[in-house]
Amino acid sequence: MTGRQGLRVLVVEDEGATRRELVQVLHAVEGVDGVLAADSGETAVRLLGTEGFDAVFLDVSMPGLSGVEVGRVLNMLSEPPVLVFVTASEAHREEAGEMGAVDYLLKPVRDERLAEAVARVRAARRPEPAADELAVVRIDTGRHIFFVRRDDVYFVEAHGDYVRLHTGGGVHLIRLALSHLESVWGPAGFVRVHRGYLVAIHWVRDLRAGSSSGLLAHTPAGDVPVSRRHARALKERLLSAVREGS
Repeated sequence: MTGRQGLRVLVVEDEGATRRELVQVLHAVEGVDGVLAADSGETAVRLLGTEGFDAVFLDVSMPGLSGVEVGRVLNMLSEPPVLVFVTASEAHREEAGEMGAVDYLLKPVRDERLAEAVARVRAARRPEPAADELAVVRIDTGRHIFFVRRDDVYFVEAHGDYVRLHTGGGVHLIRLALSHLESVWGPAGFVRVHRGYLVAIHWVRDLRAGSSSGLLAHTPAGDVPVSRRHARALKERLLSAVREGS
């Protein structure tokens, strides 16, 4: 938004003690330039209309405008700040993913999780992700460390704060946001086909009718559900890939 190196963050939280704690911890996180706070969704919307923010850390359950409603307002902005949900419930995790939230923090939030969320915000704000970013993913199981090539991943499945990478050699769990992988792996041919899935276009062998009248994208690692919302775009991408390869 400006030439600043640090992030300008808005915390939206109606509970006073939690709001003050979030502001205090975020102030101390490296890479954060300034933090403002709003005690309601209405106050947040007013601030967003007059101030510029790089990220919004947003509570879900608030009197008046809820966090989900504020998130919808954010998505209407021409240059929306990066969204992080902070809540006591798992109930809105899928909605958060559909809104493009880069993280979903459960209260009480540990300091290291806030710092991790800030790192995800910084990654999401890169204007043009390099096509080779995360071309090789490091998997640390605690007992073993090994590496997975992006080109060997058939599809990616969201799993809470983690994702599952489905490859010919098995399934690997890593702590990354699905929305972040969508951003950095998009130039390499990974597309969103469902709120919880990305698929590598070059590994899709065909589309099949599913048992619930939806589509399934068939890959060597299994079938991936395709939502109606994403079906048309997927078909167009597959057709383009065939034309480019012919």
